[in-house]
Amino acid sequence: MNVLDLIRPSIKALKPYSSARDEFQGMADDMVFLDANENPFENGVNRYPDPKQSNVKVLLSEIKDMPVENILLGNGSDEVLDLIYRAFCEPNTDNIIILPPTYGMYSVLANINAVEIRKVQLSDDFQPQVDKILDVSDANSKLLFLCSPNNPTGNSFSQESIERLLKDFKGVVVIDEAYIDFTSEPSWITRLDEFPNLVVTQTLSKAYGMAGIRLGICYASKDIISVLNNIKPPYNVNELTQQRAIEQLNNYELTKRQVQSILEERKVLISELKTVPFVSKIYPSDANFVLAKVDDATKRYNQLIEKGIVIRNRTTQPGCENCLRFTVGTKEENGILIKALTDLQGF
Repeated sequence: MNVLDLIRPSIKALKPYSSARDEFQGMADDMVFLDANENPFENGVNRYPDPKQSNVKVLLSEIKDMPVENILLGNGSDEVLDLIYRAFCEPNTDNIIILPPTYGMYSVLANINAVEIRKVQLSDDFQPQVDKILDVSDANSKLLFLCSPNNPTGNSFSQESIERLLKDFKGVVVIDEAYIDFTSEPSWITRLDEFPNLVVTQTLSKAYGMAGIRLGICYASKDIISVLNNIKPPYNVNELTQQRAIEQLNNYELTKRQVQSILEERKVLISELKTVPFVSKIYPSDANFVLAKVDDATKRYNQLIEKGIVIRNRTTQPGCENCLRFTVGTKEENGILIKALTDLQGF
């Protein structure tokens, strides 16, 4: 497959915007910058940020063992996903495939970009139904979204299913790995060289604890990254976000300790949920949350709200009737949740 054949013709022909910071490639030390019409009075953010986010990418490259040329950064994963739509999907012509229950922004972005949505519900054990996915796809099926570990179910998709889709789906397969740090399964970024149509997205929002800075990551072939760089806004990742990301990535040992704490608390939460009479099923989780089936999800959700605890009611999602999603909190927060659930027994 030549993945560049899937790029929209107008995107192929596009001449990217060249910012002042793109044009000057020399050393910044001791230079007087009068090229970008910036306010000259230094306050830490009066200059435009690095449009290539070079220092952030170098740190990610070291952590992930991935060349900088294979990395794109965005204003959250949602911007990354939107750029992928813009690169590959012709409005009012092409379609994408999603696998409910899954992350809701795939559909929102499809609607924004005037792209048809084709849905193939996950199986009863929340795995991709590969034959059905391939049956509904056609020459205009440009993107297939696989969220693994999946939100809201928490499970990872089987390697065999993903491999077959990468080989047989004729478009781009986007694997959303927002929760990859909470599973023992390997990331698909290690196999980018095998599959030219593979795109992997990750984030600093979950394991790295930086949801507030909005930094999403895309790993793909150099060709795909080059196209996405051509169409992204020149300064899409602001200076403060870059500074905080660098600070956190330089403290990677802290991230690993926090992830380990979440994994330990996930075990405790699952164990405690098993003792709650109105919890009828707890689904396996490779994420930082647990999906559980209860007797009446809306009733239990409202009861917990009254006790000052906010969880997520997923009962309206396909295959998730009467299911609640519990994010794994600190030991103290999880203790408060379990006590509240215990107090609700009999009500």
